[in-house]
Amino acid sequence: MWTYEKKLEYPVNIKNPNPAMAKFIITQVGGPDGELAASQRYLSQRYSMPYDEGKAILTDVGTEELSHLEMVSAIVHQLTRNMTIDQIKAAGMEAYFVDHTAGIYPQAAAGFPFDAKAFQSKGDAITDLVEDMAAEQKARTTYDNILRMVDDPDVIDPIRYLRQREINHFQRFGETLRIVQDNLDSRNYYAINPEFD
Repeated sequence: MWTYEKKLEYPVNIKNPNPAMAKFIITQVGGPDGELAASQRYLSQRYSMPYDEGKAILTDVGTEELSHLEMVSAIVHQLTRNMTIDQIKAAGMEAYFVDHTAGIYPQAAAGFPFDAKAFQSKGDAITDLVEDMAAEQKARTTYDNILRMVDDPDVIDPIRYLRQREINHFQRFGETLRIVQDNLDSRNYYAINPEFD
């Protein structure tokens, strides 16, 4: 189903390691609004989507979110590579280091690990698509917050790219919601739904 190109969707070339930055950017790996949750949300929801166009969008966006997970992981890795113990301590990353050294572990900026509770799959096309639109806005807000915190152009560039993709995904899910609503019985979207025929 997929063809994997062994390159990032968008280049990540960070020259200056900065574990303090990595400490909060990692939230887009395993935080509640991060890329791991997004990929699992959309790839899970596609199975109950009653319309082929909707399945295609969920598959496309879910797959792209995996590439975003790869990008954010590359950012975190490049910010933490070759850390000294003094840098680890100065960044407040001792607890992370003891558990994971410099490995990429899916967690939120607050330190709690990824949990499947971070994504929803309800099995109702409208419910799932509205959830997806909200999820994309929450991810965009998180990227906005990251951009407020960073000053390294090598980090800002791929983060801006990722932020823009959240906007594009929000728009795609909005278009998909319209397709679903146009196909459902207009008298009652919720009771007369082909998913339950």
